[in-house]
Amino acid sequence: MATTEELIDDALDLHFIGNATVLLRYGPLTLLTDPNFLHRGEYAHLGYGLLSRRLTEPALGPEELPRIDGIVLSHLHGDHWDRRARRSLDRAIPVLSTPHAARRLKVLHGFRRTAGLRTWQALTLQRQGIRATVTALPGRHAGDPVLRGLLPPVMGSMIEFGPVGGPSRLRLYVSGDTLLYDGLEEIARRFPAADLAVLHLGGTRLPGGFVVTMNGAQGAELARRLRPHAVLPVHYEDYTVMRSPLSAFLAEAGRLGLGDRIVPCPHGGRARLPAGPGARPLVR
Repeated sequence: MATTEELIDDALDLHFIGNATVLLRYGPLTLLTDPNFLHRGEYAHLGYGLLSRRLTEPALGPEELPRIDGIVLSHLHGDHWDRRARRSLDRAIPVLSTPHAARRLKVLHGFRRTAGLRTWQALTLQRQGIRATVTALPGRHAGDPVLRGLLPPVMGSMIEFGPVGGPSRLRLYVSGDTLLYDGLEEIARRFPAADLAVLHLGGTRLPGGFVVTMNGAQGAELARRLRPHAVLPVHYEDYTVMRSPLSAFLAEAGRLGLGDRIVPCPHGGRARLPAGPGARPLVR
């Protein structure tokens, strides 16, 4: 059985497909986050009759994906799990998400291997001696309590890659569609020094002026608080409801002295994160 030491490359390969959709490969294990394959000009359904038009094209379609061992879904919104994903993805793929999303995917759409994780609950996926342990982390989609009750619950994720029965070799934090709030600091206490943080940005603004995802300043501040070794910004400039551009995040990260931690991986880009203390991502 393969172990981490027997792998040719002890590294995590990332392909940023667009919005919050990232393809992750570690050895024989392949994960997908927040599958969104709508094309430019198509509309995502965000609930309560709210639509948002896509401004970008995904780098891959669902028919171009490799074999997927699991999907990590931050929440059930039309720009994170769209109708193309629902129709095209294999219903036997394990989907790890919130209990709210897991129930609906299983009952309404036939994705029978869904798992609803409560905050700090973990589940492990494995293939050929390699595992990915996914722990659900705190997330808050809105600051206003009333609006929070109307939006689907959201989770962040810590994904730890390594050999089955052995130590974690890489830690990947995925923020999910959360706003910055004090409850997120518990993540750093439980999981210090993540190798890479994938931050959902965009400053998504709903009618009435409600902001429901981090803008550039919030994203940079979260990076300052959690202190990951590297940061990959995603979920920006993809939909009309996103009002905070990538440039705002980069400017604030630079002001906070975090500019050297940003992975310059644009939509459609690829990066490789080698395992090991202080390893730097390589953009390809």
